[in-house]
Amino acid sequence: MENVAQTLRDAILYFSDFENCRKFMVELRWPDGVVRCPQCGADKVTWLAKARVWKCYAKHERPTFTLKSGTIFEDSPIPLEKWLTAAWLIISCKNGISSYELHRGLGVTQKTAWFMLHRIRLAMQESGFGKLSGEVEVDESFIGGKSRNMHKHRKLGPGTGNKDVVFGMIQRDGEVRAIHVHGRGKPELQKHIREHVEAGAAIFSDELHSYDGLSPEFKHEVINHAVEYARGNVHTNGMENFWSLLKRGLRGTYVSVEPFHLFRYLDEQVLRFNLRKLTDAERFASVMKQIVGRRLTYAELTGKTESGARSRP
Repeated sequence: MENVAQTLRDAILYFSDFENCRKFMVELRWPDGVVRCPQCGADKVTWLAKARVWKCYAKHERPTFTLKSGTIFEDSPIPLEKWLTAAWLIISCKNGISSYELHRGLGVTQKTAWFMLHRIRLAMQESGFGKLSGEVEVDESFIGGKSRNMHKHRKLGPGTGNKDVVFGMIQRDGEVRAIHVHGRGKPELQKHIREHVEAGAAIFSDELHSYDGLSPEFKHEVINHAVEYARGNVHTNGMENFWSLLKRGLRGTYVSVEPFHLFRYLDEQVLRFNLRKLTDAERFASVMKQIVGRRLTYAELTGKTESGARSRP
């Protein structure tokens, strides 16, 4: 799929023409140029330009389909011209974009913009993770309001407050993983380490006792942050850098994030970090390849059905 735009201005101008949107989506969904029905896979279809739909001549309940069918855009009344511009914005903006900013920029309601952003975040969820290897830093962090601003009955401990815990692992000069977890207990954290890190890797952590017992399965080195932040190559500065980027977006752009949706914002920042060496156009193209076969309804997003929840796996 060719890079259709290199800048936001290019993207807005290009996707303002529906024919460009159609060309982009056809090339994205059917790279061989043969349009197939998403219901039955038949290629005996006809494009009805006036209605902007294809008609499939196979016998089934839904003989017509659109460019949005079978994607994160399915059943949305919002035109592709706005959808693709919104996708470009959230994928390319380093600190994300708020629903209020998108609502003002696209001329949709704030509620619609919020729903659109979460559907695009679904495409930003990476799948098929391989295990981290080599030198891997692990660390945990707290997400939530500042403890000094909380009521005394909500404060659980020094510096933590009533916050949510996220656990991260980063392969040096490689990819990062970030997970919304139940707590900082040993079984919880070590379960994720063994799931995401190859045996034999060198693991660097702080002095938290939950990391005790990783040896001899892993080469485990500990840095005591009460004394020093680095001792040669023993440090967790890579994870600290990721936490800084994550919290800058959460506090500066989104301001307030519900724990129920926290994993979606983690997925967004993880993908943006893992694709950091790509250009905005390359990152956009990479994410758009993941829009097919994914669906998020408003009922799922608001917790009215179980399939929308994935916090604290």
